[in-house]
Order: sequence, then structure tokens, then C-alpha cells
Amino acid sequence: MATLKINNREVTVKDGTTILGAAAMAGIQIPTLCFLKDINEVAACRVCIVEVEGSSKLVAACNTVAEDGMVIYTNSPRVRAARKTNVQLILANHDYHCATCVRSGNCALQSLANDLGITEVPFYEGCAEEEWNPDIPLIRDASKCIKCMRCVSVCNKIQNMQVWDLKSNGLNAEIKVKGGQRLEAVECAMCGQCITHCPVGALKERDDTQRVIDAINDPEVITLVQIAPAVRAAWGETLGLSRDRATVKRLVSAMRKMGIDYIFDTNFTADLTIMEEGTEFINRFTHKDEYKWPMYTSCCPGWVRFLKSQYPEQTSQLSTAKSPQQMFGALAKSYYAKLMNVDPNKIFSISVMPCTAKKHECDIPIMNDAGAGRDVDVVLTTREIDRLIKAEQIIPELLEEEEFDRPLGTGSGAAVIFGATGGVMEAALRTVYAVLEGKNPEPDAFAVVRGQDGIREAEVDIAGNHVKAAVVSGLGNTRRLMEQIKKGEKYYDFVEVMACPGGCAGGGGQPICDGVELADVRGQKLYQIDSENPLRFSHENPDVQDAYKNYFEEPLSHVSHKLLHTDHDGWKMPNEA
Repeated sequence: MATLKINNREVTVKDGTTILGAAAMAGIQIPTLCFLKDINEVAACRVCIVEVEGSSKLVAACNTVAEDGMVIYTNSPRVRAARKTNVQLILANHDYHCATCVRSGNCALQSLANDLGITEVPFYEGCAEEEWNPDIPLIRDASKCIKCMRCVSVCNKIQNMQVWDLKSNGLNAEIKVKGGQRLEAVECAMCGQCITHCPVGALKERDDTQRVIDAINDPEVITLVQIAPAVRAAWGETLGLSRDRATVKRLVSAMRKMGIDYIFDTNFTADLTIMEEGTEFINRFTHKDEYKWPMYTSCCPGWVRFLKSQYPEQTSQLSTAKSPQQMFGALAKSYYAKLMNVDPNKIFSISVMPCTAKKHECDIPIMNDAGAGRDVDVVLTTREIDRLIKAEQIIPELLEEEEFDRPLGTGSGAAVIFGATGGVMEAALRTVYAVLEGKNPEPDAFAVVRGQDGIREAEVDIAGNHVKAAVVSGLGNTRRLMEQIKKGEKYYDFVEVMACPGGCAGGGGQPICDGVELADVRGQKLYQIDSENPLRFSHENPDVQDAYKNYFEEPLSHVSHKLLHTDHDGWKMPNEA
């Protein structure tokens, strides 16, 4: 143990605790910028510097160990002056046109400069420039990069993809795509975790809001939107709404005020996914000798990109079911167009997703099976829909709740939990059990797959069949699991993978709360919604049942295969070209 004084307050901490950690235990805040606990503790920004009595140099609190007898001052005149100068030096190489930045009002650097009373920058060295393809889902603005290393650390340590790299050091330091390549030429999963962990606006998703605005204002176009499960647990965060107030029905109301014609729930096709993917699993499981194992879920496009680039030999083990987003796009311009008796070519299909990889997914040519252009015309992240709400001067707090349109607005509780890690597996097992046992299980019978541990295992007995399942989230965890499977150290029948830690709830398109991980909190909200839904099983969704009765006939039918399934070998990652 070490006992020290911080701002004249005595605190005792465990050996190895940093000064930053010790100060937090004493209720003393030390500002940080580049710091991410256990991920990025490199003291690159020098914002967390403090004064240690008897030391001639100021030290970084984030990676300096608190020692017994230390006397520390976190905001002495010397510290304040140095901290202000350090931030001014960062700003000297940063494009600080804050009013036109996507992170304005939610930027760690902007907040820090305001807190330090910085109204001018006496230094100027110029901002970096870099050519970037504006058409890809992930956009980098080098002029705003502060070289904090967060993107590098998150990509390396959490996602284990090594997409970003530090070139040179000191004044010549630059963050680049590894090998100096273009992002579209490397095996990036497009997960967006680098975006949500960037403290400034150097990384962002491609902005597609104007395409939606243009479609809404075109009288010849029918605008139709789907809202993903995880969006309902997060959309109110940047709009000042509590989680209980920020209901999906209030989001529906906001979208109607924007002028969108029809508003549906991706939960409908999440239930449809369970019908298709669950039936596919049963068919494979009852003919085990004909297939390689395990069968992998295919809902997450970031994971699919990862598998195709890192373990292409296992691509055939993916479920052939499209993601709920792509199923919905196909239905909108086929089944729904037929119900409405409208020309599917007039439908502009919009999806609101917690994900940046979904922007890539809707661009894949083989995903367009309805015969009316692109099945999904545009994808907006949760952040983008929040920006649209603000741009339309809508005050969500004052909105009354409104219902989804039917029939594609009906979803079960099983569909809602698609947004949390383990949710797809749990929803699938509920229906697989019902099919094989001839009766429903208890709705929470498979809650064992819930949680935030990166890798979770479950063994369940269904109708005399022993099913070994695994759930994994985060690509670093995924790689560890894949290596164990590849080496024969682990065997599973069914594996759910989500590229983002915590699943879609922690997706790369969700609102950014700097330095705080909210996947667990959002996921718990989704489980609450599931528990309160009178409909807990995908196979009991009446509108899904009608879709099969009137259009698809049955899961894995010819029509289902045409619209709801895909060939994962039909498109290439850069390393496959």
C-alpha cells in the first residue's frame, strides 16, 4: 500500500496505482485527453501532468505510479500554465473550425480548451493534409488528428486488426493506415470503434443525411425507414432524454415530423432472421456429417468482413441468412410494395443503424435481390438520425409516442435483444427449442448467454440433442476464439459473433460519450424491453406468420432463398481480389 497527499488530501492506494487513479479515489479530477484506461496510457497529450513535490519535472498522472510519501499538486500555477501551453500546442496543429465539425459540442479537446480559458492560439505550425476517398463508410480528416494514439490502441488491443499505425515520432508523428495504404485496400472491418474512441472529429462516418433530406422532399419518392433494435436504447443520449423517455415510439414520432412516409421496425426482420437462420441451423444440425462446424451467425457485417479476410476458409460456415437490415430492404421493395400496390422503384429505403459497417453492407451488389435498384438505399447511424432531428428543430421531449406502421412494424422481445451481445443466440435458441420440443421454453430459459464477458459458452439440451454454443463480441476476442476453433481446442455447434464489444449496443454508429463504455447499460435496456413485451418468441410474431402464409410459404423456400439469403462468396475483400 502507498499513502500520499494529493492537493493536501491524504489517500492510501494499492501498490501500482497511478497518480490518476489515486486522484480519482480521492475525488480529485485530473483532465485527460489521450487516456483510455487499460487501452491507451501513453501520455501522448501531456494534459494530465501534475507537480510532484521535490521533482524538477512535471509528470504525467496517467502512467506515473503513486509512491508512498508523495506530495502532489494537480492544479498548481506551474501545472495550469504548462497544461494550457500543451493544449495550445495541440491546437496549433489542429483544424479548430469547431462550428463546422461533426463533434462540435461533444469534443474532448473543445471542452478542455474551454475549461482552460483558451481564447487564442499563439503558436501555428499548420494542419496535416491527406487524400481520402469520400465514398467509403469511414472518413478520416488528418487536419483534425491530434495524434493521441487512441485509434491505434483500440484497433490493436481491442479489435486486433492493426489497421492504423504511427508513422515517425515527435513533431513528425502521423497516424496513417498501415503500410501507407488506402483504407479500402486493407482488411478493415469498418466496425467504427476507432470513431467512437476518437476524442475529436478526426474520424467519422460518411454523412448520408442530405440524401435522406432530398428523398423526403421529392414528391415522386416514397420514403420508408427501418429502425434497428439497438438504436432505441441510445438515440436520446445526445438529445438530453433519459433512457426511459427516449422510447422508440417517440423516435417514430420524430421521424414522422421529418416527413418520412412509412416507419417500420427492423425487429420484424430480426424475427424473420430467426425463422430462416434457426431453420437452417436445425437442418444442418440434423445432418451434421454434411457440414463443417460450427455454424456462425451472419447478422453483423463487420464480423462477416473479418471472417472473409482473416479466416476465409471458414466462410462456408456462415449462415446464408442475410442480416435483418438486408432482409428488410428486400421485403420493402417486394412483399410490402405488393401489399401497397406501389411501384417498388419509387420506394427509397432508409435504415437507421447503430453501425458503420452497415453502410458498406448495403453497397454490396449481390445484396440487391428485389429487382428495384438497391434493396437498402441509404444507411444512417444513430448519430446521423440525431443530427437530423436537431436540424429539423424537433424537440423530442415534447413529442407524444406514435406507433410503427404495419405490418412491418411488429417485432417480438426476442428481436429486440438482437442489439445486445448474446441476443441473437438467445432468440434463436428460443425458437429452435420450440420447433424441436413442440412447445415454447420459458422465455428466459437461455439467459445464460447474456453478459459482457468477451467470450461466453453455453451447453443446452433440446429434445435430446446436446447443443454447444458460444457467444463472442469484439474482434480481438473473436480472433482468440477462432484460433481455438481452428486448432481444435474448442468445438461448438452454433456461434454468435458481433464485431463491436457488447454487440450492437456498443456499435460504431452509436452516440459518443467520451471515455465511457455504455454497451452494458444499453443492453440492459434492451433486455428490459424484451421482458415487458407480451410477444417473446420470433415464431409467434403474427405479421411474420402472415408473411410466410401469403408470400414466402415456409422458411428456406425458393422465395425465401431468393430474397432473404445470400452467397457470402459472391463478393470479395481486398485480400481476396
